[in-house]
Amino acid sequence: MRHNKKGRKLGTDWSHTKAMKRSLVKALFLNDRIKTVESRAKEIRPDVDKIITWAKKGDLHSRRLAIAALGNDKELVREIFEKVEQGLFADRQGGYTRIMKLGFRKGDNAPMVIMELCTEPVSKKTKTEEKPAAKKVAPKKVEAAEEAKAEEVAEEAAPAEEAAAEEAAPAEEAATEEKAE
Repeated sequence: MRHNKKGRKLGTDWSHTKAMKRSLVKALFLNDRIKTVESRAKEIRPDVDKIITWAKKGDLHSRRLAIAALGNDKELVREIFEKVEQGLFADRQGGYTRIMKLGFRKGDNAPMVIMELCTEPVSKKTKTEEKPAAKKVAPKKVEAAEEAKAEEVAEEAAPAEEAAAEEAAPAEEAATEEKAE
């Protein structure tokens, strides 16, 4: 858990905010999904990511840090570390949570969200899917390039049209001779 006092207070004093964040993080790990206010979800996201990163390390120090962050819940920490050891987040380099907006709460119009752990595997891009970054070209250069391209297309099309016309001419002459006979 972040213990600096620069974070959001979330409408309460600091000790209550800290306890609320700890409770939300525990609920998220227990249920894999929670429904909460958007500001609270955004505030606990770094804490969740930090605990999962500790679980990926898997050493004793990381385990003790996670136990301290989750309030002496050793059973929950054991479950989290086991899930990560089984490869739940093995190929994911961050972004372990997803926040989906639901709308506004009826009573006080607070923005509600569903926060969940991302458990599906990450799909890696292949070379065909990757698009290189387009180079920025000045507008005058773009127009000049388009005109040059149009001229090249016209030059390539002209010989093809002439060849087609030459092939068609003997065939037309033969057709007119057959009609004359």
